[in-house]
Amino acid sequence: MSKDEEHTHAHSLLPSEPALRVRAIETLLVDKGLVDPKAMEAIIEAYSNDIGPQNGARVVARAWVDPDYRSRLMDDATAAIAELGFSGMQGEHMVAVENTDAVHNIVVCTLCSCYPWPVLGLPPAWYKSTEYRARAVRDPRGVLSDFGVTLPAETETRVWDSTAEIRYLVIPQRPAGTDDLSEDELAALVTRDSMIGTGLVFAPGGA
Repeated sequence: MSKDEEHTHAHSLLPSEPALRVRAIETLLVDKGLVDPKAMEAIIEAYSNDIGPQNGARVVARAWVDPDYRSRLMDDATAAIAELGFSGMQGEHMVAVENTDAVHNIVVCTLCSCYPWPVLGLPPAWYKSTEYRARAVRDPRGVLSDFGVTLPAETETRVWDSTAEIRYLVIPQRPAGTDDLSEDELAALVTRDSMIGTGLVFAPGGA
């Protein structure tokens, strides 16, 4: 059995709706006394707040201001992200893809909801939805339009399908007019959606 087949098979053993799968696993672990409900809540709290999109935003901001770091990030995202202290479960094999005037990247997991937790925290509900998983591949420009993103006709849209082996992080374009901002100020502009590809980054006061 190939790795892709193993990935598909493993997920076929659980309910199709991601939220139901998570709840079923959580309930099973708690019922068997393998997990303390308070510990589970602490993990969720950590990934929602301490280990969240702000980590990815720091990676993006560093890439914007440090060309050497950007090169390392594009060559080996896992190692470059670990330089900033972000690594671990769901982030073992990272790939960075960069938006440019010519190319806009968008990330999806068509089989389930594989997501880079160390840099983006917990996945939003829409990312896990069947509609997004199907439409992102079939109609990426339509999905982007739903998020308020309209691209020039000449801009190529590339869709990256995350798997159990690889997670993707979109490096959005740095907005014009931010040359005087510090790295921390730049990081504050970066959103979760822009690192998935369903959003753009704007300069302060932009829209």
